[in-house]
Amino acid sequence: MKLGAQLYTIRTYIQNEKDFHFSAKKVAEMGYKTIQISGIGKDIPAERIREICDSLSLEVVLTHSDVNRILYDTNKLIQEHEVMGCKHIGLGAMPEKYRTPYWITHFGEDFKEAAKQIAAAGKLFMYHNHNFEFEKFNGNYAIEYLLEAFSPEEMGITLDTYWVQAAGGDVCQWIEVLKDRLSCVHLKDMAVVNGVPVMAPVLEGNMNFKAILKKLEDTNCEYLLVEQDTCQGSPFDCLKLSYDNLSKLGYK
Repeated sequence: MKLGAQLYTIRTYIQNEKDFHFSAKKVAEMGYKTIQISGIGKDIPAERIREICDSLSLEVVLTHSDVNRILYDTNKLIQEHEVMGCKHIGLGAMPEKYRTPYWITHFGEDFKEAAKQIAAAGKLFMYHNHNFEFEKFNGNYAIEYLLEAFSPEEMGITLDTYWVQAAGGDVCQWIEVLKDRLSCVHLKDMAVVNGVPVMAPVLEGNMNFKAILKKLEDTNCEYLLVEQDTCQGSPFDCLKLSYDNLSKLGYK
């Protein structure tokens, strides 16, 4: 499993080409070899992203793409991922209208064709979870409706360790359930500050990451992507600390 950085962590610092180049260089200097493109400025073309990343020996392995582009601009989106050399086309969050027992089944109906087109192009549609997917609708978890609607060849799950924990779920249990869909995983820890749960660098919080990582070794996981939506300090420092902690366990 290769260790990477989810650039959403530093989204404030990648909104134009100059800032993206500077920030990506800092990420590469930390030791990361792979990245996820998310929260980046919309005016940076795929060609420039590829050129900059190639110059820094960074591989783009996953994106979070605009939902409307996934649904209605699928072929061009696939072409852009081909330019970046990126296999995984990700959705960062389920649109709100699907997050109810009345509309959850429509997600599979609406995204099926795009997922099939992405698969036919040799890529994989990836769904990123938060905590609401672990709410039960009519006796089933919301995420189970997605697993029923898509085969592993049509949709992978970018399992977010923090959000499973925030939902009260057992991360290792869900890794077992999803083990054939986990080519990309988001790693972030949970700590407590003044009685409130907060996101933390990996191995700096209270989650059992040694067990989580051991469990991931028995899945199809290729990329461990460090992410923090919010940081108690500099997001660059958070990415560096997570990298240092994970590299001590042998992940690079």
